[in-house]
Amino acid sequence: MLVDSHCHLDFDSLETDLDGVLTRAAAAGVGQMVTICTKVREFPRVLAIAERFPQVFCSVGLHPHHAGEEPELDTDALVERARHAKVVGIGETGLDFFYEHGPRAAQEEKFLCHIEACRRTGLPLIVHTRDADELMGDILEREMAAGAFTGVLHCFSSGPELAARAVALGFSISLSGIVTFKKAEELRDIVRSVPLEHILVETDAPYLAPVPYRGKTNEPALVVHTAAQVAALKDVDLETLAETTTANFHRLFSRVPAAT
Repeated sequence: MLVDSHCHLDFDSLETDLDGVLTRAAAAGVGQMVTICTKVREFPRVLAIAERFPQVFCSVGLHPHHAGEEPELDTDALVERARHAKVVGIGETGLDFFYEHGPRAAQEEKFLCHIEACRRTGLPLIVHTRDADELMGDILEREMAAGAFTGVLHCFSSGPELAARAVALGFSISLSGIVTFKKAEELRDIVRSVPLEHILVETDAPYLAPVPYRGKTNEPALVVHTAAQVAALKDVDLETLAETTTANFHRLFSRVPAAT
């Protein structure tokens, strides 16, 4: 069984065909998935999908693109929503200095709120980071020293230094369809260096469909193509990669029960 550790089932291109999306995922051997919250004000919509399907779980969080849009959001608000049994992670949150849709100060402020929510709930931090490698590494190391928490750098496309710093902190590295792209050789080199016990796979659906579906709407069933590429890079068979990444997922997202 594979797990899609990060997708967005509430986005219109998937939500309009949820039954089909979940049926195709099951046929591809994808037994569980986490649908990710990007705006806390839209959390009820995300949670409703997780409540509808037993194999779907969710997170609560504010994407850095929207960090300036919910000034009232604080740690208490995240912790309260995370009490629901279907909520298995905090985020996605982090720093995005590529698009900078959210003010940098607001991104960092909200990121710290999410980290504290992880400490208080014991749930893992789901991190989005782009063009912010040095500051992201600094914050994670500083905050880990102030009080332990767990987490994952999702849809990893950063450099080798951040990967090494994150792994040293015990973080997971989650790989999306980007690892199959022709020009992603640096990322493939990083994957070769990351210990298998730190690797997860995801789609980030509906975005970043892997080769040979690049440019089309992504969905959880397609995570098998990413997994196959990662298996080749780690020189293991797909079954071993699936077993290991699923075990890694359940170790990190410990609120998710093992699929039966």
